Amino acid sequence: MWRALMLVAALQGGDFDAAGYRIARYRGVVAAAPAGVVRIDADAARALQRRGARLIDVTPAEGGHWDPARRAWRLAEAHATIPGARWLPEAGRGDAPPGAVAWLLSVAPANKRRPVVVFCLADCWMSWNAARRLVAAGHRDVRWFAEGIDGWRERGWPLVPVSPAGGPARPAIVPKA
Repeated sequence: MWRALMLVAALQGGDFDAAGYRIARYRGVVAAAPAGVVRIDADAARALQRRGARLIDVTPAEGGHWDPARRAWRLAEAHATIPGARWLPEAGRGDAPPGAVAWLLSVAPANKRRPVVVFCLADCWMSWNAARRLVAAGHRDVRWFAEGIDGWRERGWPLVPVSPAGGPARPAIVPKA
């Protein structure tokens, strides 16, 4: 499976880095979950939410960025997510900015056997990247809700306004030029 992904990456002109993380064209069909990750649907995501699983939303902050001087996010648009989810914009980028991966791991459950659900929007590789990073860090029950916020909304289930879950630890996220 992994070799097939690398072949697809080569054919797509470098959408993946050498470590296998998607680094370009994040919106596109994602055929399969990363190794060690279980893909779930909206019903399973809701059941896990109700049982207290950690939900992590890695939807990017469109037009927004982390301001290291203020140690705060500057957002261009409001964001709504699944109730109880923690929003970590930029933590799903393949070429994650400095501090973003540590931030993701600090929000993930300390007990690496506890379920963690990662999501973004439908057809978004950022949640795929984040799920893969959690498995690489030793998390054993990583679920990938591939339809994410879009799938939740399609079911008519509520979304709630949210601010980013803090910010990255040092070094701060610095927007790329």
